[in-house]
This record gives sequence, C-alpha cells and structure tokens, in this order.
Amino acid sequence: MGTVQGVEITGPVDDRFAEILTEEALSFLADLHRAFDARRLELLEARKEREAELAAGGTLGFLPETRNIREGDWRVAEPAPGLIDRRVEITGPTDAKMTINALNSGAKVWLADHEDANTPLWANVIGGQLNLRDANAGTLSYTSGEKHYELTGGPRPTVVVRPRGWHLPEKHILVDGAPTSGSLTDFGLYFFHNHLATRPYFYLPKMESHLEARLWNEVFAFAEERFGRPPGTIRATVLIETFPAAFEMDEILYELREHSAGLNAGRWDFMFSVIKKFRTRGKDFLLPDRNTVTMTVPFMRAYTELLVQTCHKRGAHAIGGMAAFIPSRRDAEVNRVALEKVTADKTREAGDGFDGSWVAHPDLVGVCREVFDGVLGDRPNQLDRTRDDVSVSAADLLAVGDTPGQQTEAGLRNAVSVGVQYLDAWLKGSGAVAINNMMEDAATAEISRSQVWQWLHNGVTLADTGELVTVALIERVADEELALLDGDLSEARALFMEVAVADEFVDFLTLPAYDRMP
Repeated sequence: MGTVQGVEITGPVDDRFAEILTEEALSFLADLHRAFDARRLELLEARKEREAELAAGGTLGFLPETRNIREGDWRVAEPAPGLIDRRVEITGPTDAKMTINALNSGAKVWLADHEDANTPLWANVIGGQLNLRDANAGTLSYTSGEKHYELTGGPRPTVVVRPRGWHLPEKHILVDGAPTSGSLTDFGLYFFHNHLATRPYFYLPKMESHLEARLWNEVFAFAEERFGRPPGTIRATVLIETFPAAFEMDEILYELREHSAGLNAGRWDFMFSVIKKFRTRGKDFLLPDRNTVTMTVPFMRAYTELLVQTCHKRGAHAIGGMAAFIPSRRDAEVNRVALEKVTADKTREAGDGFDGSWVAHPDLVGVCREVFDGVLGDRPNQLDRTRDDVSVSAADLLAVGDTPGQQTEAGLRNAVSVGVQYLDAWLKGSGAVAINNMMEDAATAEISRSQVWQWLHNGVTLADTGELVTVALIERVADEELALLDGDLSEARALFMEVAVADEFVDFLTLPAYDRMP
C-alpha cells in the first residue's frame, strides 16, 4: 500500500486489503473528500434545520420553488444496458457467500449492499470491495467446511452497489485529519476498481432532498471526467425512503436525469422516517404495531402510487420494496405462509405498475419472477403505464393518522426483542438477520426503536393492557424478553435503551453503534 499526502488509514491492512487501498485509489478518495465533503456536511446541517421546523409545528409539502420542474416536460436518460429489465432484484451484503449466491440466483439485478444489510465493520468495508472486484472478474470462490461456493456459468444479475448514506462516516480513513464520508468511500473504491470491468451502477440511500441528489450528480460527473468515461456512464437508482424525499421525487429525478435509473420504494426506512420526522406531534402521527402497518394503509398507498406515476412520466423505472418474510427449508408451514405473503405483495406491486421488485432470499427469486412474468410477458418493463388515474396530494402523503390499528403490549414486546437481537448481531458484524421468520436489517430495527421512543414520549396507553408506556415498563419488558433468549445481550440492550428511551432522539441508531465498533 502506497502513501498519499494527507491520507491516514487507521484500520489494519490485512491479507489482500492493500489490493484495494492502493495509492491511486486513496488519491481518488482524497480528491472526492476535498471536493465534496464540506457540501455534504452543509446538507446534513440543513436536515437538522428542517427537522427543527417540523418539531416547532411545521409540515411537509411540495416545494413551491420547484413547481416548474414538477410541471415541466422532461425525461431522464434512456434505460442503460443491464437495467432495462429489472423484474426481480435480490439484495444482500457483500460477503463472499452472499455475493456468489446472489450472482447465481437468476435475478435480473443484485443490490450489493454496503448499507442497511451490512455493517461498517472495517473487514466488511474492504473485504466487500475485494469480493465485488473478484466477482466482476469472475474469479470469486468461497469454502466453508465441506461446502464450496463458486460462480456458475450463464447470465448473471447486473451488479448495483448501495453505498452508505450521506450521514455515515468512515472512521478508518482520514483525509487531512478528518473522517471520510462512508458514501464517498464506498462509491469511490468500487468505481475506481470496477469502472472498466463492469458498468458502474449504484443505489443511493437515505436522501432527504433534491439538493442531496444534486451533490451525488456532481460526484458522478467528477468521477467520469477524472477517468475519461462518457457522461452518463454511471447510473443510479434512488431509494425514496425518507418522508421529505416523497415530496421531491420529480426534483430528485431531474437532478440526476443524465445518471438516473429510477426510484425504489424503500418502504421500511420510509416508515421509520415518518415516525422520526413527526415523533413529537402526538396522535396524528402515531403508528400502531409495526407488523400491522401494511402497504395498503392510506399514506403508504399514496406514496407508492405517486412513485410509479412520477417515474413513468419521466421514463424512469419504478422498483418495488422488500417483503420482509423469508422462506424456511425446514418448516413447511412457515414456508407456505412466507410464499403466500410474498406472492401477494409482489402481485400488488406488479398490478400497480412497478417494473420490478426486491427479494432478500434466493428461494424467492422465482416467486417474484413468476408474478412479474404474468404481468409483463415478453415486455422488459411497464414504463408505458403512466398511471394518469393517480392523483396524490400532500395531504394524502401526510395522512398517517388514518392508519388503522392499535399500540399493544405484544407490539412493544416485539419491538424491544427484535431491536435488541438485531443490534447484538450488528455489533458482531452481521447487518441482515433472520428473526421470527422475518429478514431484519437496520431499517426494520430503526422502526422498532423509533416506535418505542414515540410511544414513550407521546403518552401512549397500550390498548390490550391499559398500561401507560413508561421507561419502567420498557425496562421490564426488556428483562422478560431477553430472559427468553440465549447469550449475553447486555451491550445490545444498553445500546437499544440509549436510542429508544433517551430524552433526545438519536438520528440513526447506526451512529452510536458505529462508535462501539472497532
């Protein structure tokens, strides 16, 4: 590994890590940091200002200053090779086993995740980059005990990498004494090592405004110019998974139009963001038990209908979200229920006009494909379905209070148990965890802890027991639920309580969790 002026690596450079952390790659990261990190930090401050306005009684709506964009006649770039037919996409972290299984799954796209299904353990950050580079070169293999995994022949999914969100730092790479951005690190290392071997495509998470999309577009243009790639070589699909972004979908597509590959309905983070943004606003924004908030409740329905309409009006793909149910190869009844629920979810999305959707397990690829095959037939997508029948207002998106359901002790117990179990796995380096036959990641854990916080700070009385949600009740529930589990979960419990009951709401649970990670 070479040295670059102003760059310091604080993590160990083990095994093959030096192949990724080359002098040229680190020089590129340093240039990205110096060109764009100040603006990133300004945009994060703008998030805080907007959140303060909401806490003071403000609201969200379509921006008057960008009305000309929403009403304008423009389209994004034509779909890029490998992103024309996206009827089934598989997601997962970039460890060697998952990488191979995803690329052998038969899906059209693999979301190679450095974000919610991953943890930013240093070994994962750099090891994942090695796995992606080897996979793109066709050389990746993996052996665990007697089992050997290798890439098979035939067509493979298009690789689309999801870097970390703008809010997360990379503490193991310092430039001029400051931590780099996790976003720019994940993007920069992947682009540098793979832009000639494969198409550099990305999924962009957690954005809250079109100005954040503008920054990504500037990063893409910088990288293309730096390495002599034609404009538009890089393509990006944006996850609409924050409440503010739902009001700026046109504008986000417009900012990225040369680089755009569409939008995705990031449903779980969206639900978390709804709670987070209006967490102090009382009953009008209180959600019932997490598992009762389906995609058919009014505000979620409005969000997905508007997403499809917006995308297709602009010639962009609309990609459906993750069904969290996972199949079982050991329990026939669990498997039946999971397949039934996933089929129903994908059937709704295909009928609504989505061009494809996500699954988290190879056994669900065929289920999703069959549903979309039934709607698409030989067509690669349904961009021609412009959904002119849809009319969604700001009030429709804000109609959180119309969600049916109740806050119950069972819901509280599930939130505490799932939240602690997930954080225990996260701190140990696993970002996607099967709990109670559901695939939990950082997004679903965020819903769990934010609901506990919201119920506590808004004086919720549980419908089934009549108990007021208090810190003492949450502590008792944690004691009882953790007594049912094996292992020492004390560190995870302490972290969960920190982000679930503190007076001040922590923006993302991954921030204090990352502080605890070596």
